[in-house]
Amino acid sequence: MNNQSTQQLPLKSNQIASRTIYRGEKLNLRIDTLEMGNRPPAEKEVIEHRGSAIIIPITAHSTVLLIKQWRPVTDSYMIELPSGTRENNETPEETAHRELREETGYSAAKLEYIHGIWPLSGYSEEYCHIFLATELKEDPLPQDKLEDIHVIETPIINLPKMIRNREIDDALTIAALTRALLLKSDSLDDWSALENITPNKKPNGVSNVQA
Repeated sequence: MNNQSTQQLPLKSNQIASRTIYRGEKLNLRIDTLEMGNRPPAEKEVIEHRGSAIIIPITAHSTVLLIKQWRPVTDSYMIELPSGTRENNETPEETAHRELREETGYSAAKLEYIHGIWPLSGYSEEYCHIFLATELKEDPLPQDKLEDIHVIETPIINLPKMIRNREIDDALTIAALTRALLLKSDSLDDWSALENITPNKKPNGVSNVQA
């Protein structure tokens, strides 16, 4: 097998046309016409998204604040980390502070940027920023009109079991927890390392904020 560094890179596609077919409150849908090499042009559906933030709230008692809510798309209750879409002109950390207060009823005196992920890179422009929230205090904001969220305070050491048993089945939550853990530890078994995460280098427009 050839070494990856000596292999030719996959072809890139070039956009030759684009049209928006739906504009919504949180996302738009457009159709891009793309060409790749000498192949005939083809259309691709793309979700335009402002981006989002997901928060790992860790208490002084080595627990994580998870949330449980009904998700009509899956027709089931889901256990997740608090998260949400950026509103107009919000920075990622402003979104994280707001969503944490809306969904858990707590604010964080310390909000640290961990990293980011592309949840659906095949067809969505959404980029999700991951934050670690500590030094929590009660400071609620009203929930959204279609939310009825219950907070589940969970020991950090219970997280791998909840993922294995599919109690946590939300891909974004699993990805955020795993990304955060692997920044501190080379092992997926040492979940206590989440308590000692060192913040990653922040991207443009994201700073470690003291609320």
